[in-house]
Amino acid sequence: MLKKSKSKSISEKEKLPVAVGKNESFFAAVYDVVRQIPKGRVTSYGAIAGALGSKSAARMVGWAMNNAHNMQPRVPAHRVVNRQGRLSGKMHFVDANQMQLLLEKEGIKIKQDTIQNFNVHFWDPAEELGIL
Repeated sequence: MLKKSKSKSISEKEKLPVAVGKNESFFAAVYDVVRQIPKGRVTSYGAIAGALGSKSAARMVGWAMNNAHNMQPRVPAHRVVNRQGRLSGKMHFVDANQMQLLLEKEGIKIKQDTIQNFNVHFWDPAEELGIL
């Protein structure tokens, strides 16, 4: 069982336990991690995969994000980007600009589909969830 995020900007309602067990799918574990990303922060597909113990599964995290749009509770898939901070999943949203608009609403600046000051906004799930 992974720990809940240490980040103070996540409300208690948003904090969900993260677990990868025999009876839980990889996608469900990904969704648990993504639900803990605070507003105004982002992480990468690879960082999520690594935090779940599957460093080489970044593409599978992307598939989970592509499948997340109708999940309940809601999965903030717009907060997951590629390792360079590019909005590589934007084409999977209803509108190609929706991912950028959602991030900008949270105070993140985007230029040419890339998060500005990516390292400032980066949320490391392994560190935040205490699984280093």
